[in-house]
Amino acid sequence: MSLIAAARRRTPNNPAPSAARLPAPSPVLPGVCVAVVVAGLAVSAWAPHDRTTWVLEVVWVLIGLPLAVLARRRFPMSGLLCCLLAAHALVLALGGHYTYAQVPLGEWVKDGLGLSRNPYDRFGHLMQGFVPAILVRELLVRTSPLRGSRWLAPLTVCACLAFSAVFEMFEWAAAVIGGHAADAFLATQGDVWDTQWDMFCALIGATVSLLLLSKWHDRQLTRLTG
Repeated sequence: MSLIAAARRRTPNNPAPSAARLPAPSPVLPGVCVAVVVAGLAVSAWAPHDRTTWVLEVVWVLIGLPLAVLARRRFPMSGLLCCLLAAHALVLALGGHYTYAQVPLGEWVKDGLGLSRNPYDRFGHLMQGFVPAILVRELLVRTSPLRGSRWLAPLTVCACLAFSAVFEMFEWAAAVIGGHAADAFLATQGDVWDTQWDMFCALIGATVSLLLLSKWHDRQLTRLTG
């Protein structure tokens, strides 16, 4: 009788105590993130330094935002991922408005630390690893057998590095097609090793993201998918 009583306490109407303590994901957060990104894009699009550079920098947001909205019912994202993607979109929008080599925040850091170049480009590539790491991790956990696997983290980092390499080839193509007109988009600032630094920053960003956020992300996924 005690086993039957315990089973009844764990029916859908009486979930296990550990599951009952997990609050449901907020339905408001994704809408707030979308509104913030749309507002950021609107401000960024107002008289940018170079319109072509702006389009090249924010094209990922212009493509990704509608896809995320359309897929929200079939594949709702964790709150952590929503916030990270919104933050990354704002980083791209700011870089697109000023160009990465001329973002005022980076200029303040450059002057304050006595650096030889505006570091906002490096920060952008750190984010290029930091945020996609959680995106890739969420996709792998929810759509593959890798949940709980020791291969999850290294494959996530490899995917982020692959994306970073594809982005560098995209920049290379822009340089070949646009010539000097693409200098603002490339933001190399005279560094012959800029491509290698960009991919290294993405590697560091992805690794740090997994080290800091994996457990938090797991809790969010448990709340989302059970």
